[in-house]
Amino acid sequence: MDFSSLSPTAKRELATVFSDDFCYCGCPHTLGACLKTHTPCKHARRKAQVAARMVSEGIPATEVILSLSTYYSAFHSPRAQFKVDDRMCMGSAGAPVTVVEFSDFECPYCAKARPVLEAFAKKHAQQVRFCYLPFPLAMHPNAKQAAQAALWARDQGKFWQMHDALFENQSNLKPEAIAALATSLGLDGAKLAALLKTDAYKEELDGYRGQGRAAGISGTPSVYFNGRALDLAFVEPEMLSHSLEDELEWSANKNAWAAD
Repeated sequence: MDFSSLSPTAKRELATVFSDDFCYCGCPHTLGACLKTHTPCKHARRKAQVAARMVSEGIPATEVILSLSTYYSAFHSPRAQFKVDDRMCMGSAGAPVTVVEFSDFECPYCAKARPVLEAFAKKHAQQVRFCYLPFPLAMHPNAKQAAQAALWARDQGKFWQMHDALFENQSNLKPEAIAALATSLGLDGAKLAALLKTDAYKEELDGYRGQGRAAGISGTPSVYFNGRALDLAFVEPEMLSHSLEDELEWSANKNAWAAD
């Protein structure tokens, strides 16, 4: 494998990962030794590529090892079970991988992750079903009303249109602004304005929060591949594709890695 494009510092950090971490294929070798002596192992190559990407971004070896350990151990942990709404999902219900995102319309990190996740889901539409679950945080003053508006728009057949409009106008999600967004989408803004003054959808929102808390989420966005928690460091195009490959292999081999 060619790591010549890495800076000297990144190469040193990668060498530490190779000497201190082990391959996840199950062989008794460090990652570096597996690359040298167990050449057919595609798992070592895959893990090395992720590690190289992480050190190239300035992440020290200790954090890379910890992040990769968390990532791979998640495959062996019990999977969370989620109840999703088809109207808030894109992709085939029969797709082998369901990606669930708990998100808050006022969360800046959710806004950053949104286009990446949606592009990933569309690119892998035959393999991935992407589902949105609202998880409004108490620290965001308009998050609850935004979530209510999204669920209301869903009931009018325009969930994704409202979803996109709310994120695109994240800096101003006061109730009157949300009602104006509804009007711009061809919905009854006055009706939504009245609804936002009530506790409409409280039970449903509490249900989504309950699912999230049961899964152990501590913030937004929180992403799951077939119920497997995914570290935020992996919510990037290449990392998402890597995780999809891993998930497809793990599922196809009945919760195990394929033999080399």
